[in-house]
Amino acid sequence: MTFAPPTPSDLPTTGPFTTLLVANRGEIARRIIRSGRQLGLRCVAVYADADADAPFVGDADQAIRLAGGYLDIPEIVDAARRCGADAVHPGYGFLSENAGFAIAVLAAGLVWVGPPPEVIEVMGDKLAAKRAAVEAGVPTLPSSDDPTEDGAVGYPLLVKAAAGGGGKGMRVVEARGGLAEAVAAARREAAGAFGDDRVFLERYVARSRHLEIQILGDHHGNLVHLGERECSVQRRHQKIIEESPSPVVDPALRLAMGDAALTLARAIGYRSAGTVEFLFDEERREFFFLEVNTRLQVEHPVTEEVTGIDLVAEQLRLAAGEPLGYTQDDVTFTGHAIEARLYAEDPDAGFLPATGTLRAFAPAAAPAVRWDSGVEVGSVVGVDFDPMLAKVVAHAPSRSAAAGRLALALERLHLGGVTTNRDFLAATLRHRAFLAGDTTTDFIDRHAPATRLVLASDEVHRTAVAAALWLQGRNRTGATVLTGLPSGWRNARLPAQQVELRFGDQTVEVRYRARRDGSFVIGESGSALVHRWSPEEIDVEIDGRRARMQITAGGGGGEEHLHVQVERGTVHFAVVPRFTPPGAGGADAAGGFRAPMPGVVLEVACVPGEEVGAGRTLVVLEAMKMEHHVKAPSAGRVAEILVATGQQVENGQLLVVFEQDGAGPTGPVAEGG
Repeated sequence: MTFAPPTPSDLPTTGPFTTLLVANRGEIARRIIRSGRQLGLRCVAVYADADADAPFVGDADQAIRLAGGYLDIPEIVDAARRCGADAVHPGYGFLSENAGFAIAVLAAGLVWVGPPPEVIEVMGDKLAAKRAAVEAGVPTLPSSDDPTEDGAVGYPLLVKAAAGGGGKGMRVVEARGGLAEAVAAARREAAGAFGDDRVFLERYVARSRHLEIQILGDHHGNLVHLGERECSVQRRHQKIIEESPSPVVDPALRLAMGDAALTLARAIGYRSAGTVEFLFDEERREFFFLEVNTRLQVEHPVTEEVTGIDLVAEQLRLAAGEPLGYTQDDVTFTGHAIEARLYAEDPDAGFLPATGTLRAFAPAAAPAVRWDSGVEVGSVVGVDFDPMLAKVVAHAPSRSAAAGRLALALERLHLGGVTTNRDFLAATLRHRAFLAGDTTTDFIDRHAPATRLVLASDEVHRTAVAAALWLQGRNRTGATVLTGLPSGWRNARLPAQQVELRFGDQTVEVRYRARRDGSFVIGESGSALVHRWSPEEIDVEIDGRRARMQITAGGGGGEEHLHVQVERGTVHFAVVPRFTPPGAGGADAAGGFRAPMPGVVLEVACVPGEEVGAGRTLVVLEAMKMEHHVKAPSAGRVAEILVATGQQVENGQLLVVFEQDGAGPTGPVAEGG
């Protein structure tokens, strides 16, 4: 099937519709379906093979498989025809800012839920967008279209992809010596993510804030803005915590940024929902235009919470040709909202994406927060798509109350099976600097919130005791003989039962002995009493302290894992087998190091026998559309290369053998791109 788009001027742009095809996946597909149903629309999903069992597929009235995936424009348009859809919503990411896709949808006689294709085309090119901002009188940062002309920009500078967003194709360069490598890496990443390898240079402001204005425009010339969001807490130039309103924006600044956003929107003929993004220099209290996102933003729920306006419903209404029906004076703001993005990633490894199967995923009933999630228990997190699991949003009368509510909701989420940034998010939300509003874009580098749940030794031991007694209860439940006797019962005093649980790099030994009254002696002098046991939880009193803990068991790596919910998060134990099967174990491969994640080798930047300096890139991996540079930890010699460009590698696969100067073989470090 070939695709030859007509010119935008030949196409109708709006009209009523009854069946909506959602050309996206995950949590945003579920979100769109939810609002579509509220408006009485039938909703159709499309899915790639990797998403065949995803929750959004079951949410839709019907779903159509895409053999070519989410970027296959002709196949998606054909799917809309086949299912009788008369409108298409692109969500965000994928084709949402692809003018060619919008044109194809309109050419098929379908309603496009989004801005006009010509607006998408101009604003999707950051260079053209910046020129439009200059013409509209909106302030911009010094920049250069030529990635070799760094003199006009100065250092530090940012290499940025001309197309796309989401932090892809972006590199900070501190000095001229790092420019060439940064430009090459940004070009590769941009080409892979957006099919466009153009990059440009822009002045980098390290201590800045990322502020954005939500806009809405109808097909009758009406425009409003819905206030600002602050999205400054980022890693790898990708947002992880967003809020509205910003703690530093006063009414005068809000008015100025809102006017600038609407001025630009009128100049380009904007319709539908969109976002005008600004960089805010807090020291000088100046804002500069960054870009226009011609789609729904990931962080749109915080605006919905403070304004009471359903942005997806507004998109659908406006696409049907309805007028806004309200003016700027009608928009009001109530309370404070904060959103955290829960990702499958490892904060201890530079926030590298993580994979696995969700063995536990159960939000607590309280506190009441909003969960926009694309996963459920049993969902497989692979390397095909963005690793975001959910967006969690708290709304409260004050900023501090919203932060506390959101942190508690994250802590009380029963979660296991995949490494995530949950503990890091909770630590950030409870950090004094965050609560004080000190949320510039370098927040993580300056304040380094805890990356994992930190427990005192007595907390670890008490949790291990609960896990051991839960196992004891499971064993008795599964017993087929002497079912009326407690586990470990003897008619004479014999040694206590023993369970070993591995917690991180330590092994916790729990010794317990059942008393005749049903309680337990723990170790030499401790005590425990199980008040209630079930396959999902245990209500246990340990040394006078009683708690109810959710517990989920699951396999992984040939051993059983227990995910135990405590007050501040989920503790993960591996059950150490009492007996090692013959032939099990064995030493790790000597002299090598392993891939930090599944991915594809983009480049092997060294040769066997080469002497390299500290920080030298040896291998470049791509995973989830992001580059990750494997670098030498110190000066040394490349002893052996075990992979080739284009090769698919699995998590833990040996890549390169590297010999440090004055030491034996070791493993280089991986940096996220």
